[in-house]
Amino acid sequence: MKQSFIFGAVLTFLGSLLHIAIIIGGPDWYLASGAGENLAKQAESGSMYPAFVGLILACIFLGWSLYALSGAGIIRKLPFLKLFLILIAALCIIRGSYGFFIPMLFDSPYVVSLGIWFWVSSSAVWLAIGLSYAAGIRSNWSYISAVKT
Repeated sequence: MKQSFIFGAVLTFLGSLLHIAIIIGGPDWYLASGAGENLAKQAESGSMYPAFVGLILACIFLGWSLYALSGAGIIRKLPFLKLFLILIAALCIIRGSYGFFIPMLFDSPYVVSLGIWFWVSSSAVWLAIGLSYAAGIRSNWSYISAVKT
C-alpha cells in the first residue's frame, strides 16, 4: 500500500522542515524541541555547531522521505532501497518504543527535563513513522525486492 510510504514520507519531510525552523527560531526553539540546554546556549553564543547538527538531521530526514517515495514507486528506485527502508523502519520503531518504555522504567532525568507529554508525543510520532515504513515495506515487498535492471 503506497499510502503507508507516502504518510511516512510526509512525516519525515515535516521533520526535516522542523529542524530547519529550529535553526531559524534560535535558542528558544532548541530548548522547546528537546535539543537540550547545551545546544541552546551554543546557538545563543553564535556557535555554528547547533545549526550544523540541525542541517545534518534535516538532510537525513529529507533522504528518508525520498526513500519512502522510492519505495512507493513515486520516484525511481534508489540504491539499497530495501536495506535502507528496513533500517529506517527499525530505527524509528526502536526510538518510538524506547520513548514509551525505557525512560519511564529508569526515571530518566532527560525525560523529566523535557516533560513527559513532550517525550510521549515525540515517541508517538517516531513510532508512527516507523510503523508506516514497516507497513509500506510489507505491502510493497515484491516491488522493493525486485532487482533493478
